[in-house]
Amino acid sequence: MALHLAWFAALALVLRPDTAVSWPLIVVFALLQLGRIWVLATLGRFWTTRIISMPGAPLVARGPYRFLRHPNYAIVAAEIAVLPLAFGQWTIAAAFTVLNAAMLWLRIRTEDAALAERRMAAAPAEPGLQPRI
Repeated sequence: MALHLAWFAALALVLRPDTAVSWPLIVVFALLQLGRIWVLATLGRFWTTRIISMPGAPLVARGPYRFLRHPNYAIVAAEIAVLPLAFGQWTIAAAFTVLNAAMLWLRIRTEDAALAERRMAAAPAEPGLQPRI
């Protein structure tokens, strides 16, 4: 959350009222927000910013989770790049993309470790298939 707040603050500090706007990139950013809503709707009451694993609970494999293991992180990575680029702020896009990648590397490793026991318990006898909700 701190990284996201710093990203917003950096944008707020450098953007001027007369800054040129790339409207196609603003549309991409808006579409990313629809993706975020899809993720939140899919997870429902299980969405949180904290890493919590409920033993015995099935893994989510519907909605965007049919396509990606961590769809919200993909959306965040894209928005961190897209919004600054919409205002020509490539340095903010690049700096926060690198910082976000480092943070996600650690977070995904931690989250995957927390979910490993549930993944193993849910793994069927046939390789490549995993029951999920």
